[in-house]
Amino acid sequence: MSRIGKKAVAIPGGVTASIEGDTLSVKGPKGTLSMGLSDHISYKVEGDEIQVNPANDTKIARSFWGMHRTLVSNLVEGVTEGFSKTLEISGVGYRAASKGKTLNLQLGFSHDVDIDIPEGLEVKTPDQTTVIISGMDKQAVGQLAAEIRQWRKPEPYKGKGIKYQGEYVFRKEGKKK
Repeated sequence: MSRIGKKAVAIPGGVTASIEGDTLSVKGPKGTLSMGLSDHISYKVEGDEIQVNPANDTKIARSFWGMHRTLVSNLVEGVTEGFSKTLEISGVGYRAASKGKTLNLQLGFSHDVDIDIPEGLEVKTPDQTTVIISGMDKQAVGQLAAEIRQWRKPEPYKGKGIKYQGEYVFRKEGKKK
């Protein structure tokens, strides 16, 4: 039995949820998000909550149960508060600047790296070594953060590279003389 799936997803004030066909749509102050529904899970919008239950007693239905409840919860949280990830850049000459719908990174290559910002996401650079990605869709925010980090992962000797805020980089000692 899923312990997280048993809890209903609360719908806060100012947010509406509806099921049309095989799509769950959630509309809130930040916009509208929708998700395709699974055949293995049953969804019910009752008053101010969304109930997620397995459609039958198969193993696959029970294994999808908690995940789909979390996906529904992410929709509701996305349209009310949104999600954000913060990246920190460390290294001599490494810097970032956002220009319109493009993020420009200087990461020690012979060329600058320009990353197009997808629709629905917002990228801010309060200083040259911090990148803040925010948006309604948790998956899209995490995907863009991972793509930016992929250009220069933090290395273990000097700690140079792009890391998530709060991420611990295991440091190695290096050569001994």
